[in-house]
Amino acid sequence: MRPMFRLTLALALPALAAPSLEAQRPDSLSAEVRRYVAVDAPVIALTRVTLIDGTGAAPRSDQTIVIRDGKIAAVGPAARVRIPEGARVLELAGHTVIPGLIGMHDHLFYTAAGGRASQMSYTAPRLYLASGVTTIRTTGGRSPYAEINTKDAIDNGRVPGPRVHLTAPYITGGAGGGSMAIVESPEAARRFVAYWGNEGATWLKAYTDIRAAELGAAIDEAHKRGMKVTGHLCSVSYQEAVALGIDNLEHGMLTASDFDPARTSDVCTPANITPVREGTADPAGSVARETIRRMVERKVSMTSTLVIYELFVAGRTTPDQRTLDAMSPEVRDAYLAVRRQIDSTGRGLVALAGLKNAMAFDRAFVAAGGLLGAGVDPTGLGGALPGFGDQRNYELFIEAGFTPAQAVQIMSANGARILGVQDSLGTVEPGKLADLVVLQGDLAADPSAIRKVTTVFKDGLAYDSARLIAAVKGRVGID
Repeated sequence: MRPMFRLTLALALPALAAPSLEAQRPDSLSAEVRRYVAVDAPVIALTRVTLIDGTGAAPRSDQTIVIRDGKIAAVGPAARVRIPEGARVLELAGHTVIPGLIGMHDHLFYTAAGGRASQMSYTAPRLYLASGVTTIRTTGGRSPYAEINTKDAIDNGRVPGPRVHLTAPYITGGAGGGSMAIVESPEAARRFVAYWGNEGATWLKAYTDIRAAELGAAIDEAHKRGMKVTGHLCSVSYQEAVALGIDNLEHGMLTASDFDPARTSDVCTPANITPVREGTADPAGSVARETIRRMVERKVSMTSTLVIYELFVAGRTTPDQRTLDAMSPEVRDAYLAVRRQIDSTGRGLVALAGLKNAMAFDRAFVAAGGLLGAGVDPTGLGGALPGFGDQRNYELFIEAGFTPAQAVQIMSANGARILGVQDSLGTVEPGKLADLVVLQGDLAADPSAIRKVTTVFKDGLAYDSARLIAAVKGRVGID
């Protein structure tokens, strides 16, 4: 008989607190971090920018933002905002400023074509920060102590990177869990949650084969401890998970087994997600409407990861030389070979209709009042890299029919709300931490401007995006 709970644990480390929401002091940073800092001044003014502030408000041109001691001190029309004497002034006409992005499915590990997998303790933090992602939720860990240590190094100024909200290792059922914890009783699920809650995880992620009894027990134990639960589900449907009290659901329509009329509870089979991936499920039909109604009624948020599924769609290659340059040669060759195979055969794991329906489901969820976040999920074929994939999500949201203001809000303020840090992050407003992204161009008119990051402010410190990207060239897939 298989043991009820299997997981190899390292020696317990002291529990880690959630990411600090006080501005990180410049004098606390190591020489390694400071080599990427472009501007370090107690008072900084960004002038003549177009601002998309994350609140959902329309873009505003000719704005000035004043940063003082790591926080936003003033925001408004350039003609009205007084720039303090002695401030470092950055003239940024022709640029757009948005809030620091909040990645809600942003792993610190990577999987790629050919079965390659690696922990990204070096490359991921630099890529996220370089791309304007200043806060992440890990949403499932393969090497949890490596992630605890990476978070600690960032928090203490030893390495550059985003704030990290830790998710425990995956919890699943069935056989073949790999690096995931397999729990086969409610008691085992509770023990798992208790252990990782003590280790500092603030989120738990359930995976495809978990059963309802174990998921329900995990949710109950997590809520007792002030933790939250999300899921990439299959054996448990979205509607069933909502009834159990889950807080968040991952990947949108593309993992909702509710659309399989022949599904059996507590069982996951490939057929459960075939209707949505092939595009035969209706994103506006009765199942979709009822699923969304229940999620909104119970305030269950959802994470969209359109970029990771786009990679599996034939004919959807989106060349990004930065991505290819960042990959190690072996990873790049394997990725390009799989892309050629998908495009030449005209058939990938996800049909184009499935991707379009997932976009429509995201729109319907938001229209109904649902709280939608976004993340990259740097897994699968390996073509969606940390940060770069988050940026691609913006372009996909525009393709899906969201306005620029809505897309920015989903990727910033909504993530802050899901994480419960909206009082400090997520929008460009006085009193909040100065997490800002400076983009060359007019993002409202040109979605590709999301890729043209020049400077990223985290805690009021300006990081040089190009330097961070240069540091990881050829290393993705190694570390």
